[in-house]
Amino acid sequence: MFAIIETGGKQYKVQEGDIVYIEKLDVAENETVTFDRVLAVAGDSFKAGTPVVEGATVTAKVLKNGKAKKIYVLTYKSKKNEKTKIGHRQPYTKVQIESINV
Repeated sequence: MFAIIETGGKQYKVQEGDIVYIEKLDVAENETVTFDRVLAVAGDSFKAGTPVVEGATVTAKVLKNGKAKKIYVLTYKSKKNEKTKIGHRQPYTKVQIESINV
């Protein structure tokens, strides 16, 4: 059984037991979070929402809040002696899917 959920402006295909890195949520570690924007559920039969499946939820346990590896962005303008190096670390929340409720 799997479900497609939407959180943080992105869509994720999840199954029970999956560990997923999602956009940062304001939830402490070891708490449970419920996703109610379930776009589709598939098990014995496939059910797609318009745009969400009514009454379907996905519960997950927050394992960790952290930051991803640093990426560097370099900008350069020729003939102007202009160079810029900027670093960025995207925050994330690591969750483990516990159950899919239809």
